[in-house]
Amino acid sequence: MKSLFLHLLSFFWLAFVVSHAAISPEVYWKIKLPNTQIPKVIKDVLSPTDHKSNNNQKVYIGNFDFGMWPWHHAATQKEIRELKDDHNNFLYKPYFFENDLKKGNIINFPTFNDKNDAPFLPHQSAIPFSSKKIPEILNYFSIDSNSNDAQTIKETINLCEEPDHHKEKKFCATSLESMVDFMLSELGTNNIEAITTEVEGESSKIFQRYTMEKVEEIADGNNMVCHKVNYPYAVHYCHVGGRTKTFMVSMIGVDGTKVKALSVCHQDTSLWTPKGLPFVVLNVKPGTIPICHFLPNDQIVIFPSKEATN
Repeated sequence: MKSLFLHLLSFFWLAFVVSHAAISPEVYWKIKLPNTQIPKVIKDVLSPTDHKSNNNQKVYIGNFDFGMWPWHHAATQKEIRELKDDHNNFLYKPYFFENDLKKGNIINFPTFNDKNDAPFLPHQSAIPFSSKKIPEILNYFSIDSNSNDAQTIKETINLCEEPDHHKEKKFCATSLESMVDFMLSELGTNNIEAITTEVEGESSKIFQRYTMEKVEEIADGNNMVCHKVNYPYAVHYCHVGGRTKTFMVSMIGVDGTKVKALSVCHQDTSLWTPKGLPFVVLNVKPGTIPICHFLPNDQIVIFPSKEATN
């Protein structure tokens, strides 16, 4: 009886600790997702407990991410120009078709290293994240209100405050703990996979040719993707909704760089903006064919493990 009492006491104490105490983000992940390995891209940016040391840090900017925007707005001329050379030919195509993912296919693509190494802050941080608190946020990080960094902060917060689009449900996680909670609430299981693109061998080339050596489908369903956005600390735009297929594509670049790239293929594009960049690049109409894109190495795909779906 005493043993049972001690066991129950330990259980309730653990529940209290998980819910209330200032445990580290890594411990929180391990308790909430005991069967899921923390992706390296997350472990590498877990910050010290004292986040005040980052008080004057810059806004962290990633290189590329074409996974968030296709249904949000029409392509601008600037976006189109950035994809083309002086002869109006595409330098590379950020969007492609599912049947392009096959062994032996060769693509021209920029680096998969996104370079956004913004650190996570503790869940208990009292930094606001709201368009109504912009002056307070800028003051906290000592950022000039007329600077490019200030504009980036405003754009990121405005993106996060946009209403959900059609079938999509989204959430901007400003801590690792809030990301974990959103995963659990939307996927309905703690038996999940959290996968990222992996790059072996840094390349100095802006673009290079990659040869696909292996293509493996790893998920099919309403999977979640968390995109790291531009901000003074780690903020992830996580969204789920609409069936996708996720592939792991093993490739090798002409300089020997090895990449295991995640590709997400959206099966229903019927509600996307007709003049969006995917349709400009591919010259197709919404809802006619699945459209795919790669994810750089600081974006995360989350889906129920095979054990959870069986």
